[in-house]
Amino acid sequence: MEFAKGKNPRLLASKKTKLTVGLRRLMHTAGGWPWQLENEPRKMRGKALSGKVIIVLCIACFLAGSVVRSWTSTHHTLQKNDDEQQEREFPIIRHHVSKQLAEVRSDFDPKNPSNFVEGKSVDIMEEVTRTHQAIQSLDKTISALEMELAVARTRSIDGQNSVERASTNHSLQKAFVVIGINTAFSSKKRRHSVRETWMPTGAKLKKLEEEKGIVIKFVIGHSATPGGVLDRAIDEEEAEFHDFLRLKHVEGYHELSTKTRLYFSTAITIWDAEFYLKVDDDVHVNIGMLMNTLGRHRSKPRIYIGCMKSGPVLSQEGVKYHEPEYWKFGEEGNKYFRHATGQIYAISKDLAAYISINLPILHRYANEDVSLGAWFIGLEVEHVDDRSMCCGTPPDCEWKARAGNVCVASFDWSCSGICKSVERMKEVHQSCGEGDDALWNVDF
Repeated sequence: MEFAKGKNPRLLASKKTKLTVGLRRLMHTAGGWPWQLENEPRKMRGKALSGKVIIVLCIACFLAGSVVRSWTSTHHTLQKNDDEQQEREFPIIRHHVSKQLAEVRSDFDPKNPSNFVEGKSVDIMEEVTRTHQAIQSLDKTISALEMELAVARTRSIDGQNSVERASTNHSLQKAFVVIGINTAFSSKKRRHSVRETWMPTGAKLKKLEEEKGIVIKFVIGHSATPGGVLDRAIDEEEAEFHDFLRLKHVEGYHELSTKTRLYFSTAITIWDAEFYLKVDDDVHVNIGMLMNTLGRHRSKPRIYIGCMKSGPVLSQEGVKYHEPEYWKFGEEGNKYFRHATGQIYAISKDLAAYISINLPILHRYANEDVSLGAWFIGLEVEHVDDRSMCCGTPPDCEWKARAGNVCVASFDWSCSGICKSVERMKEVHQSCGEGDDALWNVDF
């Protein structure tokens, strides 16, 4: 037998023998770990489990799996039921959001023939404007939904007051704006001067509410002696005119901030309006112009409209409009932050809902208009400074009316209202009024 040159037969035989012995040892130790040494003692094997123990373990695993599966199924069912409940409570939101998104898509759809005129694309600026309006409307809808959900959660957690309990028995009355005229027990003549001028009465007031969605109410609380002569006088006046909104509140000049909070939180539980407005009973208002003004902002969320001002913080005791908490506004001589003057202002529904939700923790300053501004100063709120809401009495508002710039509201700054309004309200109405037909012809 021949071997390759340079190979030793004995050496090859020796290597073959060692390889065979190594393979046998490896096969001998195959029951242990592959890397276990030949002389290393084998580890003790665990004791085999009995059949009963295995059966018990199998049953326990089966029951545990059933529990987990049942919990998962229940969780998904509850989540589905919660989504269905929100869909029933707020069905308008999904429809409105889908509609707005569809409009935005259609505006930029090249296959839509309405976007082309004689082969040319429509004006770009017009498309941008339409899209911007759609986005604003969508933002307002989402804001309103957030507030409605918060109101619903607050009611379920904290309970409801008597007005809210009564309102759950029927759907809220739809309206465009709720106008709350702040009044007092001693202001009966002022109320009559308002009814005789810019505020409709009787059947016209009801028609205004039904056809235009404009609700007008005198806002007043109760006296310190419930059922007394003051309360009975208001009850008699209400029976005649049906134009009061009674609050669970004790009347008092230094309680105007509290009254304002209660007005908005109560109104939003009765009327589902786009705007809620507060005006004093010694201010002249052109309702038609007011509707046009509010209509320009109806697509926007979180709107705060009025004549914005920033008056000085009065720290001296005994003066009118003294601010006891003046130290909170910095050094002496500082001014308040911007806020609407208290004679007249309007807020959108989402802000009224915010007041209703946070009613117990909204801080009240000495002045009602400052308090309202403080509640909104830290929020994403658009402050609209509309100077037509604070025109002066004749000749100021008269000149503006002749020039075609009819004012929304007129009063005297020196009196924080129309000076001697009982005697002068008719004069202001005749000189600065928009005309009886303007209100009924307004289209918003």
